[in-house]
Amino acid sequence: MAKKSLGESVLGWFVVREDDEEASPAELIEEYAAKPAAQPPAPDAPKSLRLDGEVPMVTAGRHLDAAILEKVYQAAKISPEEQERVKKAQALVDSLPAETPQDVKRQIVEASLKAFQIPIEDIVEGAVEQIQALEAYIQHGARHTQSVLGDAQKRIEKLQAEILEIKKLMELQVSTQQGLARSCNDEKVKVQKVLEFFGQEIVAKVVRDSPKLVEP
Repeated sequence: MAKKSLGESVLGWFVVREDDEEASPAELIEEYAAKPAAQPPAPDAPKSLRLDGEVPMVTAGRHLDAAILEKVYQAAKISPEEQERVKKAQALVDSLPAETPQDVKRQIVEASLKAFQIPIEDIVEGAVEQIQALEAYIQHGARHTQSVLGDAQKRIEKLQAEILEIKKLMELQVSTQQGLARSCNDEKVKVQKVLEFFGQEIVAKVVRDSPKLVEP
């Protein structure tokens, strides 16, 4: 069986998608909880890794969208111009027929970028910055996720302790009721001896005639 994992990893600047079996939510929770806490970037790290600006928080159930992505790049101090250059290169690459040889594709894209007076080095720098920012955002999300899991686990443990106390109370109450019933029945047996002494006939007549008593 293929090993279950988080699905993909980063090798340098290139994302490697792992073709492993997808893990269940319970397995992912266990894996995240067991991982060492993600460390924040060093103070002297590049801006695209530090995310110094306002970093958007992806709350539970929300997915990454264009608005969040824009804020991530803003936090990474990647200018709109840098983003636009990368988008232009992406559009050029995507517009080429799939069957075109890679070398030919590269020549076409380089010629087009040259015509737009966009240095390839600027494209590469901008693309790497974006990847660094996205990786930093993944780590930011991992730290938040581990914090949420830690808080949730503490709440679970507290609730489990409360449940245990409630179960103990239930058991004690049932045990108390059993003792109460046993003691009352023992007392009834003692009182019953008086009724047995006078006989069933007189007891039945008194019960029938008394407004205080009910017939069984």
